[in-house]
Amino acid sequence: MKIACLGWGSLIWKPENLPVAWDWKADGPHLPIEFTRISDGGELATVISLNATPVPILWAWLDTDRLDVACEALRRREGITEERCDGIGSLLIHNAPGGMLNDWARERDIDALIWTDLPPRSEDTEGRVPSITEAILYLDGLSGETREHARDYMQRVPAQIDTTYRRAIMHALGWD
Repeated sequence: MKIACLGWGSLIWKPENLPVAWDWKADGPHLPIEFTRISDGGELATVISLNATPVPILWAWLDTDRLDVACEALRRREGITEERCDGIGSLLIHNAPGGMLNDWARERDIDALIWTDLPPRSEDTEGRVPSITEAILYLDGLSGETREHARDYMQRVPAQIDTTYRRAIMHALGWD
């Protein structure tokens, strides 16, 4: 089984123990990604956000042919607890109905896809998308190492993840 991982954030530059076989490819499918998850590290992380404009994401082949091993490696890399089975998304291409993601994978001879599937999160609510204003105020309120980490994250996310929030935040905070 040929398995690929989709990525759009720190997984690209810091895969850690995820068994990435080769470099990340920039010709991924277009998904609605936005900087709408306040993460445990303080940064405003990128996640699938259904109201966002789709952007081209990245993908990489994984050096395993077992979907369970790939999902477990991604779960561990992302620090998602075993109890939270909804934090990793996967799709077996031959069993999936037609659709953009399935068609994209079939064109590349991919048998299965995995991705991080954590929801947006505001300061106080899992699943709630912070507004652009709330996101800017949150990041502007950070200080010291946490603020530097948040700025570094936003600047390191690949440029093709060109989102509405990213442009507004970078401009408002002078991070461009």
